[in-house]
Amino acid sequence: MDPKETSRTRVGLLGQLPRRVDVYEVGPRDGLQNELRTLPTRDKARLINALVAAGEKRIEVTSFVSPKWIPQLADAEELFKLVGRRPGVVFSALVPNLKGLERAQAAGLEEAAVFISASEAHSKKNINKTIAEALAGAKEVTAAARKAGMRVRGYLSTVWGCPYEGHVPVERVVDICRQLVDAGIYQLSLGDTIGVGTPRQTEEILSALLQHMPVDTLALHLHDTRGTALANALVGLSAGVTTFDASIGGLGGCPYAPGAAGNLASEDAVFMLHGMGVDTGIDLDKLVEAGEIAQELIGRKLAGKYLQAALGERDKKASRRAQT
Repeated sequence: MDPKETSRTRVGLLGQLPRRVDVYEVGPRDGLQNELRTLPTRDKARLINALVAAGEKRIEVTSFVSPKWIPQLADAEELFKLVGRRPGVVFSALVPNLKGLERAQAAGLEEAAVFISASEAHSKKNINKTIAEALAGAKEVTAAARKAGMRVRGYLSTVWGCPYEGHVPVERVVDICRQLVDAGIYQLSLGDTIGVGTPRQTEEILSALLQHMPVDTLALHLHDTRGTALANALVGLSAGVTTFDASIGGLGGCPYAPGAAGNLASEDAVFMLHGMGVDTGIDLDKLVEAGEIAQELIGRKLAGKYLQAALGERDKKASRRAQT
């Protein structure tokens, strides 16, 4: 057998797909920061514990940004103390600047994430910096974090489109990504921040990037505003992408991207991947339990389609049992 066939499995017209994919959970940070309701730290820890119990291994739990800007995540240090370290699990956090990095280091963070926008207008709205200024800051944080023995991940938002500028040139995306890779960032998470991406556009973006960097450098962070997140994820999967950001129950959005809906739901992604024979190491039933906890804590129904289908089916079975 060809050695390449041992790491990838053939799936019909889609060609060869990865045998295993990482689901990078962003619900506790990217999801909760967009909720008006601020959860108690113990409730956040309860949700994170449920995600770990479901088999999630890469979880972004909070942000070391100023509490003045995101009060929902003001308890970063306390939360890290509560969740502690877990064998085989990497907890990460968004680190916007050197001051945030100092806090993250003191809390024992193993992996940091920096944030940049591919759109000038969104960058100014989001962090009040130009792209050039944001890149300089990200490189500074990356250098300091790597010197401290931490891995650094990068988020690049508005790759598929900007709520203020509309179209974002692919050439600009490629240039920013190349600079970030050169700075030492181990993985770039490409964001469809407002959920406007279509499969053909996703193919074009990945094709342009893959001329300059290996596919394992890239991850996809897809919002489901227009219902195309899974379709775009499938294009990424076919191209060999093996990391997909997702959020429990579809929590999330973007405070500086009007109309943006939540992230790709973790359960929806895992259901599709497992159905295609792609392993994630995640127990889908336990992930639904985590989604139910998230829904309970948030106080409303979440958008995840598999979550609602699973909970609805469970309620129907319970109702039938009660009638017999």
